[in-house]
Amino acid sequence: MCFSAGASFIGGGIITAVGVNTVIKNSDPDRRLFAAVPLIFGVQQISEGFVWIALQSQGNDVMLTIASYMFLLAAVVIWPTLVPLSVLQMEKSAVKRNALKIFLATGVVTSVYYASGLFMFNVDPQISSHHIRYVNDYPRELANVVFVAYLLATLLPFFVSGVSRMRLLGIFMATSCLVTGIFYKEYLTSVWCFFAACISGIILWIIIEEEKKAGVPSPENEIQVIPG
Repeated sequence: MCFSAGASFIGGGIITAVGVNTVIKNSDPDRRLFAAVPLIFGVQQISEGFVWIALQSQGNDVMLTIASYMFLLAAVVIWPTLVPLSVLQMEKSAVKRNALKIFLATGVVTSVYYASGLFMFNVDPQISSHHIRYVNDYPRELANVVFVAYLLATLLPFFVSGVSRMRLLGIFMATSCLVTGIFYKEYLTSVWCFFAACISGIILWIIIEEEKKAGVPSPENEIQVIPG
């Protein structure tokens, strides 16, 4: 998270709790991956809390490396593939599924590119103006193209999906990206992930509504059958 270690841990804890609740409320295997998104967001934010701690004290190089790569693996490797895959698994329309497969392929290529970059090149987390900036020496020739591919894979599936309220989630995600790009361009990786994590509540809402449409009773409304 982009403000402090404390903010990262508190925010990550809240988001993780939302994620656990989302996973518990979901009963459909096709929604399982989508329901896990807030949980992954929470772990990602907690890992950045450890990045803050490592950067603000001496002798924590191992912690810094592990926490940084945990955060970045989620931010740039997991999300480009997980988002279109999770939406694809929920989609019933054959036409929409074909479109989502294109975004999934784009996401996989993007994930491979960033994973290769993390393996082959250096990443140097730095605190700057109360934010964390992840400085890297990736080749710049493809940087803009790959970033566009990242946006296509992580945003457009929400607008293609036929699942109720998924488009609303896409609007919030796209808006947060735009705001981050305008005001926090140098800290895009950290700040956008914070805003995106805050949208976890919408994912919980979607899961709850999908469960209602499927006619799955909540535990408090289940009819208890007494033998005999």
